[in-house]
This record gives sequence, structure tokens and C-alpha cells, in this order.
Amino acid sequence: MTDFAPIRVIGLMSGTSADGVDAALVETDGETEFSFLSSLTVPYDSDLRDHLINAAQFDCPVIELMQLERRLTEVHVAACSELVKQTGHSIQDVQLIGFHGHTIRHNAEQRLTWQLGDASLLAESTQCPVVHDFRRRDIAAGGQGAPLAPLFHRMLAKPLPRPTAILNIGGVANITWIGPSEEIMAADTGPGCGLLDTWVQHQFNVPFDRDGAFSKQGSPNEAVIRDALDLPFFRKPIPKSADRFEFDAIDVTHLDAADGAATLCAITVTGVTSVVRQLPQPPKAIWVTGGGSRNPTIVSMLQRELGDVRPIEGAGLRSESLEAECFAWLAVRRIRNLPTSLPQTTRCENPTCGGSVTGNPVT
Repeated sequence: MTDFAPIRVIGLMSGTSADGVDAALVETDGETEFSFLSSLTVPYDSDLRDHLINAAQFDCPVIELMQLERRLTEVHVAACSELVKQTGHSIQDVQLIGFHGHTIRHNAEQRLTWQLGDASLLAESTQCPVVHDFRRRDIAAGGQGAPLAPLFHRMLAKPLPRPTAILNIGGVANITWIGPSEEIMAADTGPGCGLLDTWVQHQFNVPFDRDGAFSKQGSPNEAVIRDALDLPFFRKPIPKSADRFEFDAIDVTHLDAADGAATLCAITVTGVTSVVRQLPQPPKAIWVTGGGSRNPTIVSMLQRELGDVRPIEGAGLRSESLEAECFAWLAVRRIRNLPTSLPQTTRCENPTCGGSVTGNPVT
């Protein structure tokens, strides 16, 4: 393999919570060299957020999807501009962009995944090459298309005592386990905060359960938890992936508002616990990132079930920007033709390099 000097890359992530674009500026060689420079989040306005959630749940006219894709991409363009501005750089200083887009469909069993986002518009607007469409190559290679962060997690986990695990709780939750000899295993674990966010929005007219304010007042309903675990997802072996909306059959509408919130937290934790018990060895610590890492109800439930559960900031990492940083790192791996997924992380048949390239990146 030829030497490859670290390059300056922007990573962009729009998670299934649909609350905004996370953008991170890093310098990396796509292997072990990695320096964080800056990050920010550009929130979506309520109309764009509503349209993204609607497109992910329901069938929409094609013209509406096209218009939505343009609006979404324009926010990503603005995020890139603001990110470089706050660091004193210009967009000309950036050599590559990793653009995840926004998932509006993901069904690995049907070999389907779709991330909305116009890479050509982003590349033209920034005059920077763009790596995008990270998931479909893995799907085509027999994989689940997700999670895609595990190899990045393994690189970051070098200093941590092994075995260790990194748990990301976004709209869907996923976990990466790293063993004593760099062994790796990963899976989506089930709903993250997606169902909880929707519930508190409807019940309390707030965007999410800030500081566990509502869930900590309630009690989990064991019957609802048992019914949730009968869903097909929870019976699948790992590695496995999920779509945020495949858990919509979980019904807490007959519960008190606080009990409903506590029950949804418990279902998230039960999904994580189920996967952890399938890992080759118990992790010495589980490092939590994503929106769920800031919900004390979820974290305390995890600690009761799994022991040493810590916020990822304790490892010197950044919860708010970690996924955006990941897609910057994966973009460099794509232009270097390095694997972005493994059989142990997505169940692809062979190590697979995913992503399409728009523009002419540095080589």
C-alpha cells in the first residue's frame, strides 16, 4: 500500500431523529491518523423535519421527494460553509466530503436502502469531491448495510482496555464490540430514542425527553416490553440492522404519559442487553454516545443491567459529532479502496468498500 498523507475532510451526518445536520472537520488518512478540528450542528426547521419524517414513514410523490432532497442538500451546503468559516479556513482548504445523506428507507431483508441527498449539488456548490451512498455496496455484497461505524469505533478504541464496546443511541441504537486481539462484532440493537422522541412530542409538545425529565417519573410496563420482544427484529442473529420505523408496532398509547416514556426507555435497554449477551466476551466497559447518552433514565437502566456504562466523553471523544467524524474517515477509506464494512459488522460476504464518488478526489 502506498503512503497516504492525512487530508482535510468534512463529514456530514443526518440521523434518523431528523433534528439537523451534524458536520465535522477532521484530518485523517482513513487508517490510524486522525485529528479532530471542529464540528457544528445545523438544526432543521420544523417544516423540513416534518417532511423528512413523513418521507421515511409513508409513500410520497416523486416530485415531493426530489424537492425534499434539494432542500436537505442545501442545508448540508450551508453546514459545510459555516463549519469552515468558524475554523478560519475556506472551503478550498477541504479536499473531500463524506456525505451520508438522510435515510428514508432501510430494509436489509428486501436488499433495499435509500439515503436522500444530492451529491452532485453538494459537490458543485462546494467545488469539492464528495463520497456518498455508503450503504448500497454493502447491501449488494450480502450485508445489512448497517451499522457502518464499527471500523471507525475500533480505530478510536485503541487506548481502551479490551474487550470494550461503543454503544450509539440515536433514532436506532447500535453497538460495536472490540476484542483483545482487534476482533470485532457489531449490530443494531433495536430502537434508540426514535420512539421516545415521538412519544414525548405528542404527549408533552417537546422535541425530546431532556434529562430524562418525563421517563424518570414513570414505571416500565413489563407486558408491553414482552410484546415488543416478540417483534421479528429481536429474534434475528447478529450482525443485524434496523430501520427506525420498523418498531412502530410497539404500542404504549394505553399507558400514562410518563409510564409510556419509561417503557420505551426500557425497550431500548432490553434490546441492547440482548445483543451484549450474544457477544463473545462481556465488555469491561460500554462507552455510550448519541442522544441517548444524555438521557439519565436510559443510562441508569443500562448500568443496572450491564455494569460499567460510561459517557464516551470519558474516553476523550465527542458524542455530538462522532457519526459525522466517522463519515469523514470512511470517505477517505473509500478513495483508498479500504474496507468500510466486514462480515463481522454487517454480514457482507467479504470485506467491502462502500460509497460512490462524485468529483475527482486526491489520490
